[in-house]
Amino acid sequence: MAIRQFKAESKKLMDLMINSIYTNREIFLRELISNASDACDKLYFKSLTDASLAVKKEDLAIHIAPDKESRTLVVSDNGIGMTKEELEKNLGTIAKSGSMDFKAENQSENIDIIGQFGVGFYSAFMVAEKVTVISKAQGSEEAWQWESKGVEGYTLTATEKETTGTEIIMVLKADTENENYSEYLDDYTLANLVKKYSDYIRYPITMYREKSRQKPKPEDAPEDYKPEYESYTELETLNSMVPLWKRDKKDITPEDYNEFYKAKFNDYTDPLRVITSKTEGTATYTAMLFVPGRTPYDFYTKEYEKGLALYASGVMIMEKCADLLPDYFSFIKGVVDSEDLSLNISRETLQKDSQLKLIRNSLEKKIKNELHAMQANEREKYESFWKEFGRQIKFGIYGDYGMHKDLLADLLMFYSAKEKKLVTLDEYLEKMPEGQKAIYFAAGDDAERLAKLPNAQLVLSKEYDLLLCTEDVDEFCLQILQNYKEKEFKNINSGDLGLETEEEKKAAETATEENKDLFEQLQKALNGQVKLIKVNPTLKDHPVSLSSEGGLSMEMEKVLRKMPNNAEGMESTKVLELNPNHPVFEALKAAKAAGDDDKIAKYAQLLYNQALLIEGLPIADPVAYAQMVCTLMQ
Repeated sequence: MAIRQFKAESKKLMDLMINSIYTNREIFLRELISNASDACDKLYFKSLTDASLAVKKEDLAIHIAPDKESRTLVVSDNGIGMTKEELEKNLGTIAKSGSMDFKAENQSENIDIIGQFGVGFYSAFMVAEKVTVISKAQGSEEAWQWESKGVEGYTLTATEKETTGTEIIMVLKADTENENYSEYLDDYTLANLVKKYSDYIRYPITMYREKSRQKPKPEDAPEDYKPEYESYTELETLNSMVPLWKRDKKDITPEDYNEFYKAKFNDYTDPLRVITSKTEGTATYTAMLFVPGRTPYDFYTKEYEKGLALYASGVMIMEKCADLLPDYFSFIKGVVDSEDLSLNISRETLQKDSQLKLIRNSLEKKIKNELHAMQANEREKYESFWKEFGRQIKFGIYGDYGMHKDLLADLLMFYSAKEKKLVTLDEYLEKMPEGQKAIYFAAGDDAERLAKLPNAQLVLSKEYDLLLCTEDVDEFCLQILQNYKEKEFKNINSGDLGLETEEEKKAAETATEENKDLFEQLQKALNGQVKLIKVNPTLKDHPVSLSSEGGLSMEMEKVLRKMPNNAEGMESTKVLELNPNHPVFEALKAAKAAGDDDKIAKYAQLLYNQALLIEGLPIADPVAYAQMVCTLMQ
């Protein structure tokens, strides 16, 4: 029996494919099942136009048969089969796709063929030392056997086969220290692989499985009879065949969605929202997405992998396709099933083509709209979502230099000092008094402390609301936004708020001019710790306050200090503000009049440290501060 040689380039491709193209050996079963499904599709499609073929779709099937003794694994189908010429053409030349030829010859939108490249079959050589293919084509009286042990070549001989279809018989490799090939003869492993990769193939995938059952209790059994068990084999269908996302929505209950989500994505809580989408045209796909009810334990770690499960005509291509989701929606779980994606030869990774981008853009808009609808119509659910994933939306606005801020801004929520609850930016604007020119916010780590800040009291006294931002990303997010619907964001402790009355402005100018020497002496005592000392007549009951100038606020400085390898010199430009109407200011003027320079120096440090404490910033020397307080008390 003459051994036929693969072409030289085919040898190289086979060796590359077996050792490099496929990164996960277990997908060989997926590839062979997909090919078997294609064969069933071809026969069924042909029967629709050929009245002589009495083929019922429910009679088509794929069968898996492991045999541990002979170390063989057989994958068979009763599809269209192959002639001698087709075996030679499809299996003798690597990367020759019979499926693609069939689709090209039969131009019809009704044909949904999974296989797009001819190399899927050769994945069998990753686990098998010898592969035998026995096939009988529909309408042919002859059967043929193709056999190969790998790159050295193959034989093609006549054989006997009663029924139409194809059998692929693999003799598995011997186990090694690093590879356990015997696991592919275990019915539990095979069943799991079918469930994982081929659960939604539209033909039943069957396998005989060994099971155990209790023997019937004998009529004359004694009182102390112990149940006896026996083993038996049963033909079991391993796949569900119809994906949930392809069923009619009216036939799916909320419980169906919840159970699918929990089983598929290993979560014990129900999803907050189910998002379904089906489009045809430029990008044809079906999607079923879920907004989780809780944050995964590893969500904010490097180990977390975003992505949607990607299927092509019911066959899983990738468990987590990251390219289908932007980072700011990385919490979304779900599946996308498309019939017209461009796949590479391994089916494991997608080319960066226009189809993928179209699907991603479409999903992005759909997710955004669904989240906005939840915010408007299911507020309690949305607030639960925001508690779990709001931080990610803020990162989305801050990331990529603010490219996505227009898309995400109306999803934002912050705690309102006036309303005592979370509000959206639109809700803040709706309740703004006439004449309010900005959206005011305070950034820090504690809402209660922020509401007591001197400038917070000022803003609230004007009947303006104040957003209390307590996450480290908040101020960065608002700085990127800059404004919302033409209303500028203003940090109450950064720069001039412009809330003084004309009378207060004149009083400040007078106090500044009259106490110029005092301010110079205070600033000298602080030795560069503040850029400027000025009066602020709007501080009401507070003697002192600290604000900042420039792009870096005090809260940003605090956040950056916590980061590893923070850059030197990342400090805010601080301004010490004194209340000219407070008794403390009178004490400062009295010390100046008495020429008590030492007391002025101590007052300067004392007031600066008090201002730092109010802002939640650390004091450089707490011991010195405590001793100074005690000295002044004495």
